[in-house]
Formats: sequence, structure tokens, C-alpha cells
Amino acid sequence: MKVDFYHLTVTPLDRALPQIAEKVLASGGRLLIVSGSEAQRGTLDRLLWTYAPESFLPHAQAGAGEDTAQPVLIAATPDPVNAARNIALVDGVWRDAALGFDRAFHFFDEDRIVEARAAWRALGDHAEVERRYWKQSDSGRWEQAA
Repeated sequence: MKVDFYHLTVTPLDRALPQIAEKVLASGGRLLIVSGSEAQRGTLDRLLWTYAPESFLPHAQAGAGEDTAQPVLIAATPDPVNAARNIALVDGVWRDAALGFDRAFHFFDEDRIVEARAAWRALGDHAEVERRYWKQSDSGRWEQAA
């Protein structure tokens, strides 16, 4: 199982998340996006329809109907009712339930750096977890730092 930590410093979540979601879908996978914030879930729902003029990501919010058919599902909890094997934790909060997926993307900013470091250390005790830490260069390019 892989956990990718994405430290958002230059590129905001609304630009980074669609890139990850596109890659997951292009590989034939499904994605569960989790946020404890109802407002953030609503913002992401609108974003995934409009982030690029030439494309959109097919998705829905959990509970809106046909959850099991959604390639991308936005939810409050890490319950993969859409059969997702990939999870994106977008509110900066690590959830151990993400360890039940094949791959987790943990997005956080400076406000959540302490919690992200604690999650990184805790996951070091799990032999089955491959951790990667991605940071942004001054130009916004993602670089693997650990």
C-alpha cells in the first residue's frame, strides 16, 4: 500500500487534486475524496465540473444517488461505496482507514504540518506501507523529498 503526502505550498488543492484524479481515472481506477468539511465537499463538487474548460471529472457527492457507479465520489467518511481502491484525504486530516486502500493521497498545508509529520512517523511502523513525501519547488513543480 502506498501513501503519498502532498505538502501544498505553491499549488493550491483546487489545482493539485484534479491532476491526481485524472491520473487515477486514466489508469482505470476509482477515487474516493474525503473531507470532514461540508463546505469543502461542496466546493470540490463544483470544481471537478469546471476546473478545465476542455474537460471535467465524472463524480458525485455521497448520498446524491448512484454512489456505487461513481468513478470519483466525494464523501465525509472513508467508506468506499464506489469500490475505490484510491483515497484522497483533502482536509489535512489523516485517517487510519486509508490503510485499507491500495493508495492514499494525503494533502495538507502549513496549518496541518504538525499533524502530517505525526502521521508520517506513525506510518513508519507499518512494514506494508510505502511512504512518499512530495513538496513543491518555487515554480510549483512536485518533487519527491522522501
